[in-house]
Amino acid sequence: MSSITTTHDPQVAQHSHRAGLRTVALVEALKGVLALLGAYVFIRMIRHDVDFEDAAEHILFFFHISPKHHLSRQFLEAVDKMSTASIATVAGIALAYAGLRFLEGYGLWKQRAWAEWLAIVSGCIYLPFELYKLIRRPNQFHWIVLIVNIIVVVYIAWVRWDEIVASRERRARFSGDEI
Repeated sequence: MSSITTTHDPQVAQHSHRAGLRTVALVEALKGVLALLGAYVFIRMIRHDVDFEDAAEHILFFFHISPKHHLSRQFLEAVDKMSTASIATVAGIALAYAGLRFLEGYGLWKQRAWAEWLAIVSGCIYLPFELYKLIRRPNQFHWIVLIVNIIVVVYIAWVRWDEIVASRERRARFSGDEI
């Protein structure tokens, strides 16, 4: 029997989605690790008195973002005004983001419906920003991020739909047996 099935037996449907959900779970966990790694590097830079303006310019250069853009200038000005409190805020946001990614990854790994809904919503939230970046500055990186995000959202939505249909069929089968 193939790993993808057209029957809607809940047991079979669960097994047919396991590999895909676990792949997405690993991607989400990787995002969490990268967020923690980014926060760690950021805090290390602070401890070593790195010139934040130079670091911010390198970040913009790495992502092929022109420092002449309005948002780039705002980013550079914000970096220049960073205080200890704002550094703690950035670290807190990174920790919260990583925690959310780890929670989503755990739920997807365990094939929980709440995690699938979380993946759909969080993936859809990023789409407008990714489209904006692609329109403003089209490059391979933005295309890859957008396409991967769309694939993940569509796949998880398909998994949710398949599980909903399987649940309805199971209820109909049980209610038909009782009659």
